[in-house]
Amino acid sequence: MNHVALYRKYRPKTFDEVIGQDHIVKTLQNQIMNDQIGHAYLFTGTRGTGKTSVAKIFAKSVNCLNPVRGSACGECENCKQLEQENDINIIEIDAASNNKVDDIRQIREKVKFMPVGAKYKVYIIDEVHMLSDSAFNALLKTLEEPPPFVIFILATTEVHKLPQTILSRCVRFDFRLVSVSELSKHLAKIFDKENITYDADSLKIIASAGEGSVRDTLSIADSISAFCQNDITKEKTLQVLGTTDHDLTLDFFEKINEKDVGAVLSYIDKIEKEGKNLAVFAKDLSRHARNLLVCKSCKDAGEILNLTDDVMEKFKAQAEKFAEKDLIRYMQVFSGAESELRYTLSVRLLLETTCLNAMLGFDAKKN
Repeated sequence: MNHVALYRKYRPKTFDEVIGQDHIVKTLQNQIMNDQIGHAYLFTGTRGTGKTSVAKIFAKSVNCLNPVRGSACGECENCKQLEQENDINIIEIDAASNNKVDDIRQIREKVKFMPVGAKYKVYIIDEVHMLSDSAFNALLKTLEEPPPFVIFILATTEVHKLPQTILSRCVRFDFRLVSVSELSKHLAKIFDKENITYDADSLKIIASAGEGSVRDTLSIADSISAFCQNDITKEKTLQVLGTTDHDLTLDFFEKINEKDVGAVLSYIDKIEKEGKNLAVFAKDLSRHARNLLVCKSCKDAGEILNLTDDVMEKFKAQAEKFAEKDLIRYMQVFSGAESELRYTLSVRLLLETTCLNAMLGFDAKKN
């Protein structure tokens, strides 16, 4: 049997399986239980946070004959019918490739027809911000006063591109980035089901690399699992991602604090010879400066960073050695260099210059 990507295999099919979006799930369930279903919804947020998945779950739940606490039962005739890929009552439209006014006019003609064997006909328009201006205008009237058996769900990653006339006609839900803690727990459950061995550190590294996106996190986990042959370790995870261990960045910042030019250059040489991506290393340095700033300025730093106790103690100790203004400058310098490193012909030279400027920048200006 062909391999199915983890993000597809474990795509949520019920509200209970959705992670990190409790504020949205609870609201939608309450609307279904109280029969207060709207006619137009707007789901916005970063990629991979569950917009399309929740739209599909909502479409099934509003059509369920026997919903359980606002969720589809999965057993009734409607639920079984809506499980079919080609069901005509849930219509998914990719606005990136169907963005012309004629495409929307076709929708306006089809919404007049009653759903077949269901209570509602649900139109899910993904990447809705890609519609042309004329297409948006064609959608307006239908979106404002659709037939009572039609629900529109618009999904977008760039809500600022939508006309105000569209926004004012929709109930808006903002999907949040999922925390490292929630992603780590989600990964652990999936790895247990897949009989993949792992350690706690590797889970946090993968979850951090996903940057709040469930889909990105599972895609990264897929590639790491293949490389590690279902035995995931911290060392192998760092090797695949090209990221840097906390101990290395801690040592590197010690040399920056000491203004040890020779040691900094030697570290960069070592990192390059190990085959690590220097642009990723710059990102790691920027993140490390940010983590130190969090340790120095936030009372709830432990909850924000979600690090192990021993690593957290090291971070706190190092944070005391730096002034806040210096940490902010390091964040700016390293994050600014990250994009430049992707395109420069002299990657190592640029990184070395960046590090030396971060270290000696204030002194150089005085001189």
